[in-house]
Amino acid sequence: MSWLSKLFGSGAGQPAATKTLDYKGFLITAEPYKDGGQYQLAGVISKDGKSHRFVRADKFTSADEAADFALAKGQLIIDQQGDKVFNS
Repeated sequence: MSWLSKLFGSGAGQPAATKTLDYKGFLITAEPYKDGGQYQLAGVISKDGKSHRFVRADKFTSADEAADFALAKGQLIIDQQGDKVFNS
């Protein structure tokens, strides 16, 4: 392990790729993170100072693919729940 990774950590659990999308007045931020050699689907839905973090079981081999699917999953959550997503 290099001294830099010791200093800053191994990167596990850190966002691997960040993409954003404005959708129906919400901001979706994809934040997949590396987990066991793959990238876990994760993101945040925000609106008017409120936010809702989501993590799904889906894993991908690339950070970009995980980010793209996180944006799509965020859109689906918004379509299904709208502002109610912040009630949980």
